[in-house]
This record gives sequence, C-alpha cells and structure tokens, in this order.
Amino acid sequence: MKKLVMSVFLSIYAIPAFAYEMDKSDMPKMGHTYYTGKVSVDRLELARDDNDKTTAIWDVLAWYGGDIHRVYVKSEGENTQHDGKTTDLESAEVLYSRLIAPFWELQAGVGTRGELGSRKDMENYAAFSLYGKAPYRFEVDTTLRVNDYGDISMNSEVEYDIRLTQISYLQPRMEVSASLTPADEYDRPRGFNTLQLGLRYRYELSREFAPYIGVYWQTALGNSADILRKNNEDLDTVGVVLGTKFWF
Repeated sequence: MKKLVMSVFLSIYAIPAFAYEMDKSDMPKMGHTYYTGKVSVDRLELARDDNDKTTAIWDVLAWYGGDIHRVYVKSEGENTQHDGKTTDLESAEVLYSRLIAPFWELQAGVGTRGELGSRKDMENYAAFSLYGKAPYRFEVDTTLRVNDYGDISMNSEVEYDIRLTQISYLQPRMEVSASLTPADEYDRPRGFNTLQLGLRYRYELSREFAPYIGVYWQTALGNSADILRKNNEDLDTVGVVLGTKFWF
C-alpha cells in the first residue's frame, strides 16, 4: 500500500515537470526579436454633407516589424460622387519608423498625393511623422511634408476613444492642416488651411470589426478662408457619416 501511495505521489510531481521541459522549446527566446504585422482600416465611410454631396472616404494604415523598428504604409483619400472629378488621394506614404519612447514612434519616408489619373497634378514629398499616444491615451499622428519645390505643409490628427460599454465607444476626432510656406500651384496659401471636428459612435460586433455612425464639421481658416470668400464659396461644411472600422 505504501508503495502504491508513493508511486502516485511521484507521478503527480513528475508529470508537470516533464510537461514544463517539453514546453520550454515553445517559449519565446530571451533577447530574440520577433516580427509581426497589422493592417488597420481606421475609417471606411460614406459622408453626406449639407450640400447633398456624398463622398466615399478611406483611412488605412499597415505596419510590419518588431518592437523598435517598423515599416509603415499609410493611405488616405476620398471620392465625391457625381462631381466630375477623379479620386483625390490625400496621402500615400511608405515610412521607416523607430520607437523613441514608450508609445511614441518617429517616422520618415516618402509619399505622394493629388488627383489620381493626372500625373502633372501629383505632388511627391518627403514625410516626417510623430506617431503615438499622448497621456490619457490620445492617439496622435502629426506629419510634416516637404515637396519637390521645398514647400512645407503640416497635418495633425488627434483621436480619443471614450468607452461607454465593453463593446461601444464614443470617439471625438480633430484634424488640422497648415502650410508653413505658400504653395499656390497646389492651392495652399501660407498659414492654417482647414480644421475638421468629428464625433463617431462605434459598436464592436467583434474585436476586429466595428461599424459606426457620426457627424462632422469642417471649416476653412486664414488665407484659405479669404480665398473662398472672394469666390463666394462656403467656408463651413456639416455632414453625417456611416462607416466601419476593422483590422487584421
């Protein structure tokens, strides 16, 4: 009887130890760099403004790399239906990114923007970005762009997720653009150009897929507003959006 009890006792301790030894080969190696990637569609939406214009909008980001060094691909653009114009590519960039502080990455690369299908209207540039999360988890993406002619422009986006429930969020969003130098050939006078404020309600059907609805207000600023006034054009635009956010 004693031998039987002793055998059971040894088995209880021997099996976990054996399993631990077997699993050690699957454990991450200390000091080893692991590479992974992600594609995130932050905005894929239809916007309807107060002038009854419907616009399809995308905002896509993809990255691949490790904890310190990564390669990013970013793209934003829109297409207004039945306006007689081609798709407006707001930005398409390839960037090298390096982690410089917890939650903050410094990025540099090249990009292009303009109306697709028109080579002469495309603007090529070098891009330098500060991307990450500020205190209280504000998501920030600020980019400085220098084109072939030395024109310098800036764009900054700030978003913040307010958790309402475990699967629903309210997201305020702000985007501002400015030109540090005049770029008349691209209709960008010196100074602040546009400001857009938005609010979206998002509901997660899964962690990877979340439809949303929202509203936005956009206005022209500074010299850009003066040009619109001279042309008797509206400075402000108000609209609603319906879209989805997903990643894989």
